[in-house]
Amino acid sequence: MALFKATNQAFSWFRPYLIGLLLLSLGLRFWGIHRFNTLVFDEVYFAKFAYNYLSWTPFFDGHPPLSKYLIAAGMWVGSRLPFGQSEVNGLVGDLVAPWTYRWLNAVTGSLIPLVIVGLAYQITRCRRYAAIAGFFAALDGLFLVESRYALNNVYLVIFGLLGLWCLLVSVEPRHPLKRGGWLLLSGICFGASASVKWNGLWFLLAAYGVLLVAQVIWRFFPRSPTFTPLTPSTKPDLLEKLARLRGWQLVIYFVALIAIPALTYILIWIPHLQLNAKLGFWTDLWNIQGEILRYHERVGSGSTVHPYCSTWFSWLVMWRPVAYFYKITGKGDPLPSEVALPPSNAEKVIYDVHAMGNPFLWWFSTGAIAIVLAIVGWLFVQQITTQIKHRFNRRSNPVPSLLPIALSSTERSLLVFLAVCYLANLLPWLRVTRCLFIYHYMGASVFASMALAWLVDRWLGSRQAHLRQLGIATLAIVTLSFLFWLPVYLGLPLSPSGFTLRMWLRSWV
Repeated sequence: MALFKATNQAFSWFRPYLIGLLLLSLGLRFWGIHRFNTLVFDEVYFAKFAYNYLSWTPFFDGHPPLSKYLIAAGMWVGSRLPFGQSEVNGLVGDLVAPWTYRWLNAVTGSLIPLVIVGLAYQITRCRRYAAIAGFFAALDGLFLVESRYALNNVYLVIFGLLGLWCLLVSVEPRHPLKRGGWLLLSGICFGASASVKWNGLWFLLAAYGVLLVAQVIWRFFPRSPTFTPLTPSTKPDLLEKLARLRGWQLVIYFVALIAIPALTYILIWIPHLQLNAKLGFWTDLWNIQGEILRYHERVGSGSTVHPYCSTWFSWLVMWRPVAYFYKITGKGDPLPSEVALPPSNAEKVIYDVHAMGNPFLWWFSTGAIAIVLAIVGWLFVQQITTQIKHRFNRRSNPVPSLLPIALSSTERSLLVFLAVCYLANLLPWLRVTRCLFIYHYMGASVFASMALAWLVDRWLGSRQAHLRQLGIATLAIVTLSFLFWLPVYLGLPLSPSGFTLRMWLRSWV
């Protein structure tokens, strides 16, 4: 079954779909964004740090400064608008409305599904697959929660994804100056991702991995049953485009993806170090990297450090999400002045914001990425075996692929890309000993959900009715799952029984 075929037909549905996807994402993120007139979870750090830049107050932060610059910019703009100023608090150091330090996160989070659509389409040129991947991104609860508050993970993810997208655009056949411009933007985005948190470097690691794997495939497996050879094709797939980077061109890419991100990272520190000047720029820059490293080494791990610490393997099944906000109120009970909650006529009401993914989306995605990793692993094992047999037996005829499914060259490129990017964003956490949280899986989860989108796209395009029904059922279950858990993403009022109904595992509470 050949999927991802390019076509010249006009897809009149695609542009309206993108507009609808953006409006859906914006609506979910801005609806009731001012609801809790307080600092939610790590807003106690990031919103305050952002205001420190506006008030020019020196401080130490355990992460690079870019996300706080952006939150500060949003706060500065939002506080000067003639609306939304009725509910304010002084928790950041001045009287500001909570939406002012949240709105830019909401816009950024709303754009992530579109960036995923662009990345998926850039790899496959398949609008249906790209649409499914973007749809899944829009229905991920963890991304929704993270983009409704002044937190930093959505900035890390969007810059990392933009870096990968710009990298793929840069290898398209075009004028060298245009290719260089896209490569420059790619390096800047990777540097920006690392300037939010150091684990933004995982996206840059993914870029290195994809480049290296493409070169390995085309240099050591030039002709194979699993990876087609280099040809003068007018429409090469992703791996072929990356493999055509030869000699000095390949060197330029690797140098650019080291020098440009490093320069971007250094330049982003300038405002922070001007605020916290001590011994001089370069000395302060070096010293603060050591301070950040020592800070994270001191954090420790386990429930004694934080009740919501989780291990990397628990993220795969969403074993331990994080409660960002939790409050029980009774009918007629006075509310603290700093917390503005929606009214309710119930005798007891629970307001809960749970940083958790869409459960069925995450569970299905874990299964899908496991299938992708198994397929990619089998492709390489089969190719190595074939090459050994060819070397010793001098066989000239290729051995047919033994995969139970037929894959087009575009699909093989997609699966290799997803496998490399997923592992690059997950495996580094295996060596981290400090307390980790489920949101550290956000970078890897993007590629897991893109793997699920690939399976669903195959099912929907199948000639077998039961596979098409399976694809439709998967989309329906993910959608219903999102709607069912939506109250704990948005912090809507729930009865105790309604809250308990949504906490399926004891480890979620």
